[in-house]
Amino acid sequence: MNTIALADYDIQIGTIWTTWNKFLQTRNYSKVIVLVDENTKQHCLPIWEQNTNVSEYLLVKIAAGEQHKTIETCQIIWSKLMNGDVNRSALMVNLGGGVIGDMGGFCASTFKRGIDFVQFPSTLLSQVDASIGGKLGIDFQQVKNSVGVFRNPQGVFIEPAFLKTLPQREVRSGFAEIIKHSLIADATHWAHLSQLEHLEGVDWPSYLAPSLEIKKAVVTEDPFEKGLRKALNFGHTIGHAIESVFLESKYPLLHGEAIAIGMICEAYLSHKIVGLSAPELQDISDFILKIYDAVSLSSSDYPTFLELMQKDKKNERDEINFSLIPEIGKVKVNQTASKQLIRESLDYYCQLIIKN
Repeated sequence: MNTIALADYDIQIGTIWTTWNKFLQTRNYSKVIVLVDENTKQHCLPIWEQNTNVSEYLLVKIAAGEQHKTIETCQIIWSKLMNGDVNRSALMVNLGGGVIGDMGGFCASTFKRGIDFVQFPSTLLSQVDASIGGKLGIDFQQVKNSVGVFRNPQGVFIEPAFLKTLPQREVRSGFAEIIKHSLIADATHWAHLSQLEHLEGVDWPSYLAPSLEIKKAVVTEDPFEKGLRKALNFGHTIGHAIESVFLESKYPLLHGEAIAIGMICEAYLSHKIVGLSAPELQDISDFILKIYDAVSLSSSDYPTFLELMQKDKKNERDEINFSLIPEIGKVKVNQTASKQLIRESLDYYCQLIIKN
């Protein structure tokens, strides 16, 4: 088992159950609450129950999907906690993907001004992205993660067996964050993972640990996203806007699928603004399109994309803020791009998928 130690909690990767049960023994929680959606209730809760020394707990189930990451769902969770007589000495276990982790942590942090919570991330995306940094929240008025708080869990327990319950599409979604970490901080890691031809049969713990170490280094230096931590937003300014628009469509994109598009577009902006070389832009584009299905973007949606980017919480002085890469493994934060150049980056992606 790998342990990644942070200032006030640890991330456990691998055979976690002995460590988890020791964690429970050292605490005197009045009640344990387990938050799941219909998918994790079916596939992950039995694994958790089989391996955990908790004889009784309060189960809270919510609907799966980013479209339910709302204040209305929070009210359902808070009501369950209130009706279950949960006090401030309780522990919430967030058993699920990024939505469960973000929203469960947010609800725990705000209920009675805060109860403890731990994360049991069940998707590759949540294991590699949401397990470090304490960023919690919900979507509001189509703007992702626009209401939330910073608060760390008491621990993160990453069980690789959960990944075996996932559809391959969910695995691909999570892989986008591993790509991002390598592009902003570790050219050697990029060289390693970019050799992959497909994602079947990958030994994920060997990719998770280096990726989490990258995020740990960034978050430790900038816990509240005042500077360097904005590097982690590479691909997300455009990606979040695309994700939000597609959530309202017949064919919603998973988070990582939208971020993959965003990384191609923002690599193009990196080429135009901070000097990313044409060969590296081509390498990034080719690899992402090898792993991810092409998505048709309509130019009629560009104004909506731009409007959503304009509302992004990272912006300053009404300028759209980006983190861009001058070369693979390096990053520059607080870069801005004109709306025309952003449209060009979307056109670049659309032209690529036509060629491919």
